[in-house]
Amino acid sequence: MALRKDKTDRKVATSEITDYGVPHVAIIMDGNGRWAKKRGWPRLAGHRKGAEQIKKIVREAPDLGIRYMTIYAFSTENWKRSLIEVLGLMKMFRFMIRREADALAAEGVHLRFIGDRSRLDPALRETMDQIEDRTRGNTRLTLAVAINYGGRDELRRAAAQLAIDHASGKIGADELDDAALAARLDTAGMPDPDLVIRTSGETRISNFLSWQAAYAEYEFTETLWPDFTVEELTEILSRFGNRDRRYGGVKT
Repeated sequence: MALRKDKTDRKVATSEITDYGVPHVAIIMDGNGRWAKKRGWPRLAGHRKGAEQIKKIVREAPDLGIRYMTIYAFSTENWKRSLIEVLGLMKMFRFMIRREADALAAEGVHLRFIGDRSRLDPALRETMDQIEDRTRGNTRLTLAVAINYGGRDELRRAAAQLAIDHASGKIGADELDDAALAARLDTAGMPDPDLVIRTSGETRISNFLSWQAAYAEYEFTETLWPDFTVEELTEILSRFGNRDRRYGGVKT
């Protein structure tokens, strides 16, 4: 396995992950609330700490060979949480997006959002639209943030659009294939994730990228998201590089 050193003289695994094309890492960032509770702090303090970790991971991701990253920020089920937590999260999303816009643009990050925006506050939607437009031409890293996202909801919306397009004559019956559905998913234009990471010790996928992650590799770590480091991500990528991915086939 090849190793190189980055500008801080920290060893970074490059391995053979590039053999699979442009790598896409998806992360279920779990454990913010538990991290805060262990310290006797409100749950939102954990979310704020988790947001700081996102910045660190995103900054280093391209140097680790990652070109696409999708992070699970708020699910369609998270509306069930307390009103204080939900409102606090929405306020934090808007603040963080605005605050980090310049840095993301300068670092070549293309920021896009996936999920159903119809339930989000209009001011937040406007902020999301603005930074998507501003960073659209960036190519160093595509960062997809899932807000009010659920895999089943995404498939329902894509299937509904496919039915509308078929009924209107935009697409024929012989064109109703996997590619047609994928083109109507929120992640259209992005490669499927190669690797899905979930923090906090939970071992379920929680309605995340149900279609896209059908052939992804999974890593589950006990680390709570606010404690997840670039070094741990590097170790996970090293293990990923040693996996034998056959996509249902058999190598001779």
